[in-house]
Amino acid sequence: MYASITLKMAVGLVSLLAVTRLLGKKELSQVTPFDFVYAVVLGGLVEEAIYDNKVTPLHVAYSAVLWAGLIYIIEILAKKKNIFRKILKGEESIIVKDGKLNIKEMQKNHLEMEQLRTLLRQKGIFSMNDVKYAVLETSGSLSVMKFKKDEPVTPEMMGMDIKDIQPSVLLIDEGEVVKSGLELIGKDSDWLKESMKEKGYSHFNDIFCAEWSEEEGFYIVTYKK
Repeated sequence: MYASITLKMAVGLVSLLAVTRLLGKKELSQVTPFDFVYAVVLGGLVEEAIYDNKVTPLHVAYSAVLWAGLIYIIEILAKKKNIFRKILKGEESIIVKDGKLNIKEMQKNHLEMEQLRTLLRQKGIFSMNDVKYAVLETSGSLSVMKFKKDEPVTPEMMGMDIKDIQPSVLLIDEGEVVKSGLELIGKDSDWLKESMKEKGYSHFNDIFCAEWSEEEGFYIVTYKK
């Protein structure tokens, strides 16, 4: 019995991971209601099967493969045909257009004013007067475009020539050399060792983390305060 439960749990785990891969690299906020439903249903199928002695691991595997296959077919159809995508994934709704609130779209999406205000505050917007466009995405998140007058001043607006800064690279992580980081910047461990000596650190073990960028140099945090 225990062997059967173990095997069915292993099959269920692999199945859930496979479905996660089918979803693609999405954040939770990007998962549509349909994505959520079929993941929950698969989880329910696995849960019910684990403690049912009549259900064998082969049954679990077959159900998972069948369910995943149906999901995959639906995903393909949704990508190729707009009509399927609208039915299964839904479509975005324009809540604010040119500064004007669309009450019908709010009612259609069962969106209350305070809910909209909350979504706007999460974007750093505290007044409807600042909103030119607001689009409610299929995932439930809100995309907002502000009026130009409310946008922050950029160097380009002021005619300033600002060079782009490259992201920093982690080279030491909890006393260990990050080889992939060194490869990324075309350096080796000897260069890193000499650089640390110049900064007054003789052992990597003393360093909690060390980042490096060509423009700003090293950012180092040691275990010792």
